[in-house]
Amino acid sequence: MVLPPSPTATPSDGYDTSEPSEEPTYSPSPAEETYDPDGRDDVTGRNCDFSNSLRQFTYTVSITNPSTTDSFSYDMAVNWMKAKPADGKAYGLHQRSIVVGPGDTETYTAKYTVNQSSIGQFWYTCQITRAHKTRM
Repeated sequence: MVLPPSPTATPSDGYDTSEPSEEPTYSPSPAEETYDPDGRDDVTGRNCDFSNSLRQFTYTVSITNPSTTDSFSYDMAVNWMKAKPADGKAYGLHQRSIVVGPGDTETYTAKYTVNQSSIGQFWYTCQITRAHKTRM
């Protein structure tokens, strides 16, 4: 004796016959942040100035660490350059290393004192020539 096949539900009957997926769920481990060792994009400068009475160049430098997890050391160099004619000569150089925590901003004033007693009228510009960035 042959039994007729038992009725089965089909999608056209309004029943979902597919098995639920048992794929494992997981959270990928957070990827380590990558960084460019040239940190000049993290640095801004303002108030490029020269004081005749002090014979001193100054420039306000702000460094913002974009990382949310890592501290970085920035090896900074600021040059006060001859502007007219712009011949690539520097009047002065300031160098400093500064550590900036995750998401923090550090601001300092770069200074350079000219050794001449009288410098006369001249044209100058401030340039951040180096901001080498190292993970701490």
